Amino acid sequence: MGWWAARSTLPQNVGPGLFLGEVEASSGKLTPLWSVEAAVPEDQTWTPLRQLLAEADADQTKAAVRATELASWVSAHRFCGACGTATQRKEDQFVFQCPACQAEFWPRVTPAVIMLVHRGDEVLLARHVRSRSAMYSCLAGFVEAGETMEEAVAREVAEEVSVTVGPPLYVGSQAWPFPHALMAAFLAPWVSGEPVPDGEEIVAAGWYGRDSLPELPPGISIARRLVRHFFGDPRL
Repeated sequence: MGWWAARSTLPQNVGPGLFLGEVEASSGKLTPLWSVEAAVPEDQTWTPLRQLLAEADADQTKAAVRATELASWVSAHRFCGACGTATQRKEDQFVFQCPACQAEFWPRVTPAVIMLVHRGDEVLLARHVRSRSAMYSCLAGFVEAGETMEEAVAREVAEEVSVTVGPPLYVGSQAWPFPHALMAAFLAPWVSGEPVPDGEEIVAAGWYGRDSLPELPPGISIARRLVRHFFGDPRL
C-alpha cells in the first residue's frame, strides 16, 4: 500500500516492535508491518489516533487500531496482577505469563453495543456530553457482566434517552481502541417513549429523517455505517 515507514527511517533508540501483520508493497510482495514505541521527532508532526481514524483508509485504520490495543496490553501487563511478579512474553503467542504463579494475560477486548433506534423513516440520533462539536451519533454503551448484547441495547437506550425498543437486529462490528472495545452494531425498532436526554451522558437527542440529518460521525465509523445501512444510501 506504500503508507508505512520502513524500520530504517525510525529513530535508532526505539524499542522492539509488535508484529501487526503483512501489507502488500508496491512490488506486489507482502511486507511485515510492525508497531514500535517512539517519541515524536522535533521536526515531525504525527497524526493523533482519532484524527487518523476519521481520515485514513481501511488498511491504515486497522493497523492503527491493532497497534494501539497491543500497546495498551503491553503497558498494562508488565507485572502479574495476581502476585506482582514481572511477567514474561511468550514468543509464539500474544500472551504474557507469570513465571511464579503461571497466570496468563491476553490482550483485553471489552464488548460494547452501538445501536440506531428507528421509527418509521426516522432515526434517533444523540449528542454526547463529551462531544466538542455539533456531531450527533448513535447511542452506545458497554455490556455489563452477565448481560447479553440484546439486553445491553435495551438497557442503554432506556437509561440514556428513556425510550423502549424491540428486539435489535445485528448489522456488524468494529474494533474501537478507546481503549480496547469491540463495538457490536444493531438496528433497534422503537416501541414507545420520546427521547429525553439523561443529562449525564447525553445532552441532546431527537428524530431525524434522510433529508434532515445533523453532522454525523466520520465515514469509516460503525455509527455512520448504521445510518447508511438504514437509509440504504452509500453516499451518506
